[in-house]
Amino acid sequence: MDEQRETLQRIVSTLANKNDEIHNFIDMLNHTIKNVQVNSSNVISGLDEEFDGLYSILDEMKGSMANTIQQEEAHKIQALQDQLSQCSNALESSEELLELAAQSLDIKDPVEFLKAARQIKDRVTMASAFRISLKPKVSDSMTHLMVDFALEKRMLQAVKFLPVPKPPEIDLAACLVADNCITVSWKMPEEDSRIDHFVLEYRKTNFDGLPRVKDEQRWELIDYIKATEYTLSGLKFDTKYINVRVQACNKAVAGEYSDPVTLETKAFVFSLDSTSSHLNLKVEDTYVEWDPTGGKGQEKIKGKENKSRSGVPSPKRTSISARSSARGSRDRFTGESYTVLGDTAIESGQHYWEVRAQKDCKSYSVGVTYRNMGKFDQLGKTNSSWCIHINNWLQTTLSAKHNNKTKTLDIPVPDRIGVYCDFDGGQLAFYNANSKELLHTFRTKFTQPLLPGFMIWCGGLTVSTGLQVPSAVKTLQKSENGLSGSTSSLNNIA
Repeated sequence: MDEQRETLQRIVSTLANKNDEIHNFIDMLNHTIKNVQVNSSNVISGLDEEFDGLYSILDEMKGSMANTIQQEEAHKIQALQDQLSQCSNALESSEELLELAAQSLDIKDPVEFLKAARQIKDRVTMASAFRISLKPKVSDSMTHLMVDFALEKRMLQAVKFLPVPKPPEIDLAACLVADNCITVSWKMPEEDSRIDHFVLEYRKTNFDGLPRVKDEQRWELIDYIKATEYTLSGLKFDTKYINVRVQACNKAVAGEYSDPVTLETKAFVFSLDSTSSHLNLKVEDTYVEWDPTGGKGQEKIKGKENKSRSGVPSPKRTSISARSSARGSRDRFTGESYTVLGDTAIESGQHYWEVRAQKDCKSYSVGVTYRNMGKFDQLGKTNSSWCIHINNWLQTTLSAKHNNKTKTLDIPVPDRIGVYCDFDGGQLAFYNANSKELLHTFRTKFTQPLLPGFMIWCGGLTVSTGLQVPSAVKTLQKSENGLSGSTSSLNNIA
């Protein structure tokens, strides 16, 4: 009995779910029917507008051409009326002269007759009837203003609904990812003169292959692209990949999207680790600011917490390729080590990030360090950290520091500093991020994972991550490879 009841309950549940699905489908069908009605009405309205536009153009052309015919008619009539008036005047004068000549024939006096005959002869010689043309100045033909719309009629009869554009084809070989820019190139599968513009959509993702429906960011849209190539610039590469797709549009309708392609956007992304930063530093994501009042009221609690930890963590605790494992695994910096580290370690490859200091920043350092940096240590003063230091007190100085050795650099301090780290190649280079001028290069052999490191006093720093190694830096590094330069005195083989 119980089993039958459970079976019946399952059947009821299944039927209820199926009923819900059918109800939802019915709602969707009703919604679709309404959409069909609305869209059909919109299309008919658009059709009316297009035909009204044609009618308007035809009416305008008809009026203009009729006006031309009327002007030609008026011109010809005026010319013929002028000629008719001249002929009427000449005829009237000729009739008067004819009557006078007939009367002169009755004169008996020879002297008077000769006089009258001479006058008539002179008047006949000057008579307008003998000087006017008896050919019409214009013809009565109007055939030069006739029209034949046979071709246009055939064109109108051939008018059809606009075809939906076919999906473009993205040329993956012609696409380029460089300098945090993505150039996307595509082509139409066949020539289509009705294409008005293209729409490009892109979205960031951490999944390779085809885009997923769930757990994805929304598509970003670039509209009204007239060419078959577009460059997305100024991107932050904070995901592993980016999906792109393209859509062709004519005047009335947009076609289907192209098959999406996935482009790799490899870059070094990290945030600042607030869990181990000095208490006098206010840290938020990629921004750090000196705060002389920071940590007051918390020092006792933090002091007890720090006493229970080892001052120098073991290098063996460095499986920190993931961001989460870099946090909370070391003591907070204290004393005069106003330091904050990045939360993601570098274990291989080439990486690049940039730093911008506030204009009133008095003193700061930018570099890298091993994880074993002590809580009282300062960047560049240990054999496991490398940095450049900027001092903006009485005068501005720029120097390179490593293993407590300092080399003054006679170079203006840039607004933005670019940091290039080639872990496998053993190079750490600093650049003017604007001009890509090389400031200094450390060459060594890195034996442990590196963390980005920053020291600051009186001021603030903004770190830009998610950047690819710039092409200009790659070119400079190629020319620098094999040259030790003048920095060997600061390099230490770890």
